[in-house]
Amino acid sequence: MIDLYFWPTPNGRKISIALEELGLEYTLKPVNIGKGDQFDPGFLAFSPNNRMPAIIDHNDDTGGDPQPVFDSGAILLYLAEKTGKLIPADHRKRISTIEWLMWQMSGVGPMLGQAHHFNHYAKEKIPYAMERYSIESNRLYGVMDRRLADHEWLAGDEYTIADIAVFPWTRTYERQGVAIDDYPNVERWRQTMLSRDAVERGMKAGSEWTSDLRALDTDEWKKLFGSK
Repeated sequence: MIDLYFWPTPNGRKISIALEELGLEYTLKPVNIGKGDQFDPGFLAFSPNNRMPAIIDHNDDTGGDPQPVFDSGAILLYLAEKTGKLIPADHRKRISTIEWLMWQMSGVGPMLGQAHHFNHYAKEKIPYAMERYSIESNRLYGVMDRRLADHEWLAGDEYTIADIAVFPWTRTYERQGVAIDDYPNVERWRQTMLSRDAVERGMKAGSEWTSDLRALDTDEWKKLFGSK
């Protein structure tokens, strides 16, 4: 059994999708990021960056103590290696998978997240920030569109953790300043992802906890975004 410390955000949904795809038993443990659960000392003991998701694997195949893992990219790699699935055995294909996973971690998540924040959540509309991050979001969609023009999946011809890592970030493309019709290969890939039962289940996990973050009070806003 795996405990998934989770809130229904793109980073959280990466892991719920992966667990559904892999058929692993898991229990959702809510980490309400608006209420500040991510700063609880018990959570920080195994997720020191005060960010979810994190997991505790109570059956890590070594016979030892439960294995905690924090950071969504590390968790995806851990789960893929644990099961031997969603990451190719072939060396070159494996490297390609890791490349595109790291591309998500270093580019897609931070940049699309900032575009979403400044276009949708920020209480003060800052045109420079909105333009800056929307332009970068569109550049990243362009990178992905060119890749998917002649590859079925991001890492090549196999569905991998790289696809799972990127997909939840494309759900709210409008809030990122992106016109999805400009990226037909991305949209084809998105629709293929949406057609997968495990993706649908993973995206619905914890959906009852979803709330409008714009309605947070001042204290909750500060806890979540680190600003007044």
